[in-house]
Amino acid sequence: MNLCCNAAGLCHSVTMKSKYSQYYNKTLITYHYAYAKNMTANETKEQYKVKKQLTELNIVLVILCTIIILENLLVLLAVFRNKKFHSAMFFFIGNLAFSDLLAGSAYIANIFLSGPKTLELVPVQWFIREGTAFIALAASVFSLLAIAIERFIAITKVKVYGSTKTCRMFLLIGACWVTSILLGGLPILGWNCINNLPDCSTVLPLYSKQYILFVVSIFTLILLSIVILYVKIYLIVRSSRQEATNSQAYALFKTVTIVLGVFIICWLPAFTVLLLDSSCSMQLCPVLSNAHVFFGLATLNSALNPMIYVLRSKDMRREFLRVLCCWGVLQSGRPSERCLVQLKSSSSMEHCTNKFEHQTTPIMQTCTTCV
Repeated sequence: MNLCCNAAGLCHSVTMKSKYSQYYNKTLITYHYAYAKNMTANETKEQYKVKKQLTELNIVLVILCTIIILENLLVLLAVFRNKKFHSAMFFFIGNLAFSDLLAGSAYIANIFLSGPKTLELVPVQWFIREGTAFIALAASVFSLLAIAIERFIAITKVKVYGSTKTCRMFLLIGACWVTSILLGGLPILGWNCINNLPDCSTVLPLYSKQYILFVVSIFTLILLSIVILYVKIYLIVRSSRQEATNSQAYALFKTVTIVLGVFIICWLPAFTVLLLDSSCSMQLCPVLSNAHVFFGLATLNSALNPMIYVLRSKDMRREFLRVLCCWGVLQSGRPSERCLVQLKSSSSMEHCTNKFEHQTTPIMQTCTTCV
């Protein structure tokens, strides 16, 4: 290695080549897990041999992820089927539902590739296993930020839903996915701890501690950004001169409290564990051995998002019932052909979206229930 370092460029090139050449090393994961747990390679192999593929917790998480997939699929079907929902706000909600659906699917795959299967993976498979779940969860978080940005723009700017609405919407959605894929793909691209065991994470033994710290910092900034945006929205609504402003402001405050409360409750334990992971060993912080429990709690956020962002819409709830009716899940004594009857808009969210399609004055001056 010293010989390589005689020229900075050569050193970097050789190191990267050596790192990438380890991606198909079948014994590398065993040694990384052994180092993280302060065990020998043989002890690690024996420990993972006796592990159950599906523990009681994993069964609960599989059921939870199945619910996540079904409820978010229901959201996507509702948005797709009903043309009244083909507006920017509902497309953002559909994007959130899609990312949560992927999060549920990726976490199920992660569960079935964990336990005794872990040491059978090669590093590139391990990176795909962890990276896919991470991309889906990150996309869900970025979608929450995109919705907050869209709502802030919608309530403060002019002609939000005019000729540039499609461009604005796809830019935000595209940025959400590009950022998530980039963030989740950094380890497989090279930001990992292969060939540098002291830099390895305890919870995710092939990830660099610096990468973990970077990710937690990004998510913390996202949380702060969402808080700032919703506080500004709340203040704008509160200061408007519309009738019933106080009740509308209170309703908004209640929604924001639920959104932020659920986000913090679900993600703060995982963030805390990852922060500990970047500065603490498993011997000093035994809670790191139960990190999967906190990641499961973070996944719960994907199950609660549809309830917060969608089920508060009367029209969406009705569309849910219509979809379930058409599937034969709910009949309620009604003829099946009534499942296909078009809805009349009644929710404030959709009312505002349609009303200001060609708005030329700030939305906040005439409607304060868009958020």
